[in-house]
Amino acid sequence: MRDDTTDPRRQAILQAAIQAFAAYGFRKTSMDDIARGAGMSRPALYLHYRNKEDIFRALIEAFYAANADALRAELFAAPDRPPQETLAAAFRVQGGEMMELLMRSPHGLELFEASSQTSMDLLSRGEETLTGLYEAWLRQGADHGRLALASPPRAVARTITAALKGMKYAAEDYESYVTLLDALARLVGTGLVACNTLQEK
Repeated sequence: MRDDTTDPRRQAILQAAIQAFAAYGFRKTSMDDIARGAGMSRPALYLHYRNKEDIFRALIEAFYAANADALRAELFAAPDRPPQETLAAAFRVQGGEMMELLMRSPHGLELFEASSQTSMDLLSRGEETLTGLYEAWLRQGADHGRLALASPPRAVARTITAALKGMKYAAEDYESYVTLLDALARLVGTGLVACNTLQEK
């Protein structure tokens, strides 16, 4: 996997692409739009990426890499924090600024569909990474007696990531998306504490 986040020119291209895709949608965005936003010529843009599909895939990779780093930091930042609070913070950072940008875009649904069409392999790997982080957090919490699970850690982690993945389609806008995230955090976190209380009895 190439590292598109350390090269300043690639960073500029990806940032311009995000803005262009949000403004025009995937189908209507052109390489000219992205080159102009990045402050370079179209031939210069082609030195870095073959086409807009290639750029879109680079955005997906960068999105999941940033998500994994932010999620890892949030999940393991404060082991004694109530699980509801940890999950609420984790869910918020997982989507990050890109999710807000896409959900506020009139082309958000088209962009989500484009990600499935152009980058299914990257989506699968990215979701697997996030699932693994939730699984590790759940397992660590259970091993230290902070959490009690009614199902295996892997199953709970997969349920969390599947729910989060579908949340963007259920929400009418970004504000309702955040409301759903907080509700899910309370639901799952309270369940983990409730299971623990029942086991102690």
